[in-house]
Amino acid sequence: MTESGIDYRNVIRIAGAYVAWVMGSGFATGQEILQFFTSYGYYSFILLGINLAGFLIIGPMILEAACANRDNPGYNHFVYFCGRKLGWLYSWFLPISLFAGMIILISGSGATLEEYYGINHYVGALLMAVMALLAYFAGFQRFVRVVSFIGPVIILFSLVVGIVTVVRDADGLMRVNEFTEVMEAKQPVPFWWLSGLLYISYNLCGGSKYYSALGMTGTTPREARIGAVVGTFALMASILLMNSAMLTNIGECGRLDVPTLYLARIIAYPLGAVFSIILIMGIFSSCSAMLWTVSEKFVKQGTAAGRLFATGICIAAFLLGLLPFSGLVGSVYTVLGYIGLVFAGCVAFRRFS
Repeated sequence: MTESGIDYRNVIRIAGAYVAWVMGSGFATGQEILQFFTSYGYYSFILLGINLAGFLIIGPMILEAACANRDNPGYNHFVYFCGRKLGWLYSWFLPISLFAGMIILISGSGATLEEYYGINHYVGALLMAVMALLAYFAGFQRFVRVVSFIGPVIILFSLVVGIVTVVRDADGLMRVNEFTEVMEAKQPVPFWWLSGLLYISYNLCGGSKYYSALGMTGTTPREARIGAVVGTFALMASILLMNSAMLTNIGECGRLDVPTLYLARIIAYPLGAVFSIILIMGIFSSCSAMLWTVSEKFVKQGTAAGRLFATGICIAAFLLGLLPFSGLVGSVYTVLGYIGLVFAGCVAFRRFS
């Protein structure tokens, strides 16, 4: 099970928890992939290459540095990569960005349950807020054990849905340009290459605190790095197939809040039902990680003050999460991506300097 000091069970655990961050409502519902990849048509495949490179350069570096500094109680990954002044600014920006992310996730849970089961949007959003709060009460280590399982399950189902759809509807890839108007309406920014950069930056900057904590659970820096690399390839394979699947059905997917659920449902209704549950699990994994990260900035977990603060955050996120889901994904994630670009550049610079 081990080789050269590497425990591959731990590598898989880290890889699963690594992708679980990205597997939130935007990704799992397909809305995020639809806007940042699929809406650019055939350029989406080039965007995948850009993201593969970006995630391989930046993600493992964050985990590896955290693991190497886990005995340093004053370690701050923003200061480590960006310097004291800029790092301090990012340290205070992070909770704001993650709270915005929580709003999207909670809205996404409401959209998923409403689109498939007809459950009131408010009820679905409330359910997610409560689940995230209970995960926070359980503690970070227990949470990691749960989400390290959720990530691979979502990827497995995404691969199944993607493969079946692409094989069945492959001819749809030849008609993508017939739906230019539908795709353009979903594009978050006018330049396809910028969409690729923003996807990298908002995921890795927003998740950097979580990734640092995850990296510190590795036995060695190399173990943490390998876990991030494995997670990156699994993530990109999933995006590749789901993007291809949505391109084959872009006329329908481009008009939906939860396109992945539509793809699963047209394969088989029971598959759609199972996939809807998995979507909720994916949203839960990201939402809980964000709640933990926001709370950890201000209060100590496990204390009465921490539980009270987390409860307040969940209530506020629930109320704002009643806003329309697809609009939140396009606007909030784009703004967060712009802000995270400098951090991503700092990590890449340190990687090659």
